[in-house]
Amino acid sequence: MTIKEELRHVEDDLARLRQSTRELREQIGDMGATDLVERSQMLELADDQDQIIAELEARRDGLLRRLQEEEGRG
Repeated sequence: MTIKEELRHVEDDLARLRQSTRELREQIGDMGATDLVERSQMLELADDQDQIIAELEARRDGLLRRLQEEEGRG
């Protein structure tokens, strides 16, 4: 897989995960305070997804640097 292909996959994963996290946080906001345990679990899941997003962003940044270096040599 080329760097460009891998970068495209990471960008696609980021877009999907950001959308999923946004929807999850909207659901949490709509729940109210009726089920605190479920709400807490959903918040934890959203926080976990935020961490994955941060890791994917770091991966994307690394791929962009590699791509720039590769293109600079070419």
